[in-house]
Amino acid sequence: MRYNKLYSILFIILVISVHGEDLPLSYSKENTGKECKRAELLDPAKLKKVDTLPNPFEWTDGSGKVTSFDEWECRRNEIKDEIEKYEIGKKPETAKVEASYNGGSLKVVVTDNGNSLTLTSSIKLPTGDGPFPIIIGMNTPTGSLDKSLFSDFIQVPFSHDQVAKYSMNGQKDTSIGFYKMYPDLKSNGDYSAWAWGVSRLIDGLEQVKDNIKADLTKIVVTGCSYAGKMALFSGAFDERVALTIAQESGGGGINSWRVADTIGNVEKIANTNYSWFMQYLKNNFNGKANMLPYDHHELIGMIAPRAFLALGNPDYEWLGDPAGYVSVMAAHEIWKTMGVEDRFGFDFASGHTHCQAAKSQTEAIKAYVDKFIRGKDGKQVLSGHPGNIDASKWYSDWAGYKFSS
Repeated sequence: MRYNKLYSILFIILVISVHGEDLPLSYSKENTGKECKRAELLDPAKLKKVDTLPNPFEWTDGSGKVTSFDEWECRRNEIKDEIEKYEIGKKPETAKVEASYNGGSLKVVVTDNGNSLTLTSSIKLPTGDGPFPIIIGMNTPTGSLDKSLFSDFIQVPFSHDQVAKYSMNGQKDTSIGFYKMYPDLKSNGDYSAWAWGVSRLIDGLEQVKDNIKADLTKIVVTGCSYAGKMALFSGAFDERVALTIAQESGGGGINSWRVADTIGNVEKIANTNYSWFMQYLKNNFNGKANMLPYDHHELIGMIAPRAFLALGNPDYEWLGDPAGYVSVMAAHEIWKTMGVEDRFGFDFASGHTHCQAAKSQTEAIKAYVDKFIRGKDGKQVLSGHPGNIDASKWYSDWAGYKFSS
């Protein structure tokens, strides 16, 4: 009996190991689990208080935990539903898209709800026969990263003002772009609109891929600061993205809302930008982040099993990197459970200006692009421990979780 049990354990470990190696780095669909049946979400007043980071593997209705990787796509969609309901608003997933490419210009016409919107992007093509990987930079061809790191990529800037106009004062222009197309979503936060826009840009790239010799299985998204959040939401909400690089995304990005409430002058629910996020978030969770049924380690976790790299900058207090560190350490546990922990990385490096990657971070970017996009060797990077904070106490009650089948 003892030996049978031992062999069973060894068999499960072997299956998980092999399964982990076989898990895709990207998917052909925007959202593989959208047909999953999910639990009805509660009104904020009925939510229970959770002081530590919620268990990402626990079903929303409390009926148990995810038991296999195959169930993850449904659990991932529960997390998506929660983030949409309580934080950014619904991201539509259906629209008619017609794309064309001519002379370096990509044009994507999106039609839905009786309205249309046009996205244009001046893209740069590398020389050669291809197929070429793609990098989508938030508002610039490669975000805030050095273009030379992606010289063999199709570089595609996402001009976010075409979808929702950037605002620092919390005031939205709802007469244009996404909000004109979806007037019933005017209360949304811009991050749902921007993530939607990136997905429609990918739809367009799929239609012209032969003309530009594109490899749609190898898409990278990146951005810094507010655009780092944009890249994070875009990569989390579209499974066609193979590698998400969130640079100095701060509060509302990689950072845990719960942990942010316990540290100093940082971006938190009380003082974030309420054109970017729904006012609903502040109205119901200001000073009560522990009432959220999720936190941003789960937003990051929506990317799993695909590749992810976070870049921080502890020199800037406002970025709240201690809260980011706790969140990424917790999120890493999700990749560990899937047996693909090497697809996850972070580098919190000091000694550089905001949105100017440190040397170690540039090396990390190259390593992750080499490994997960170019198919070359690349080492895992888990670097930096910003602030005097014990990360494990926030997630120790569910760390080390294993699938049972």
